[in-house]
Amino acid sequence: MLKYYQREDVVREIVDYSKSRWVSIECESQQGRRIFLRYWAKGKLPLRINSAGDISKILGRFKGLKPRSIYATIHLYKSLSNVDDPSSIEYTTPIWDIDVATSDWEAALKAAAIIVEILRDEGVTESVFLKWSGRGVHVHLHEKAFSEKLREKIHPLDLAFAAVEYVRVKAEKRLSAAHIGTESLKIENEMDIKRVFTVPMSLHRILDRVCVCFKPEDIANFTLDWVNPDNPRHSREWRHYVEGEADNLGVKAFRQVGGYIGWQQPAREQGLKALAKTVKTGKLGRFQVMALLQAARYYLVKGDLEKAKSFGLNRAIFYAWAKYHGRYRRKAVGVRRPAEEKEKPMEGEAVEMLGNEAAFLSSRGWFTIGGQEQTPRDYDRQIAFRISSIVPYEKAWEAAVKYLSRFPREVLLDQRKFYEKAYKPVRDRFQDLLG
Repeated sequence: MLKYYQREDVVREIVDYSKSRWVSIECESQQGRRIFLRYWAKGKLPLRINSAGDISKILGRFKGLKPRSIYATIHLYKSLSNVDDPSSIEYTTPIWDIDVATSDWEAALKAAAIIVEILRDEGVTESVFLKWSGRGVHVHLHEKAFSEKLREKIHPLDLAFAAVEYVRVKAEKRLSAAHIGTESLKIENEMDIKRVFTVPMSLHRILDRVCVCFKPEDIANFTLDWVNPDNPRHSREWRHYVEGEADNLGVKAFRQVGGYIGWQQPAREQGLKALAKTVKTGKLGRFQVMALLQAARYYLVKGDLEKAKSFGLNRAIFYAWAKYHGRYRRKAVGVRRPAEEKEKPMEGEAVEMLGNEAAFLSSRGWFTIGGQEQTPRDYDRQIAFRISSIVPYEKAWEAAVKYLSRFPREVLLDQRKFYEKAYKPVRDRFQDLLG
């Protein structure tokens, strides 16, 4: 391991990527416990790598713990002397984390290709690269693809969080529509204030593999032979970007998703007010209105708030999928309704009925579509936070419950009646109900 980290090509890539980032080291596990180091010593300075000497110094300092993998934050800092201060963050790298079981690695590449396709649709082509992390793919958007002008208006972490979430939701819909995916496949938004990812050319913490970078045009050519530590196939083109290329995506994503959900509440509210002066947040979209009303519908019928969130997001995804999937299959007579599309269960899924509407459940009891769970946390991130960037979520929730309470129970229990009589009349003007 030490010999590997002395190789010139390995040192060059690690140093260039890690500069200005907060570095962490993972050592061999002890008694089943992972050893993760982020500081030189307790209460001391964060680890950093700005030169080849820094790598040698870190590996030597912690040699007794057998360091193996090197990680770095998604942030590049103006100064590492105060990493707890959000104002010290100069850039944040948007990264889509695609995890799969080892045997499903080809499915991860298909998911990555869809993310790349969506980014291309948004006008982002030159500033994208991929990393094979060991058990999955990380799709990177170069942090400098957002212009300085835009980063002055919107915090880099807000931009990264919004862009990843915006594209992630689109990708999951396309994966479901194309019936691509496995039970183990997950596309996650891991944008966080202290989040780290494996650096290029680092060894995997367990597997005998190395983290290599490659460009989108090589997705179809990638094989696991590329990650062999003795002869890795790695592209140095991860450095390439076009400044400002992702600005339109950043603004669109922020308008629809909002910013990072992990800010302290007072700071987050103040930030949204300040940003609203320069970036108009727009109005609620149909996806959010559908999820909100479906959640309120489930809550009124069954009284379980957490499962209501899962149901609301699940139904919103299903209707979006049905609209996309049935776009060219309109009926000869009448108007096609998304509710008429049929879902197919995955192996082992249970079914729960809400009136005459069936939805599938995971083994953990959350609603699922295409093998992907929709948890209450997902709802909070994708729906509640987006709503709260425009209107107070609590006010929207109360309005949704009050609005649906006007309808007889037979409407809430009938899939088509709910869609036609409750959802359609307010899908483009729900905010009018807030007074």
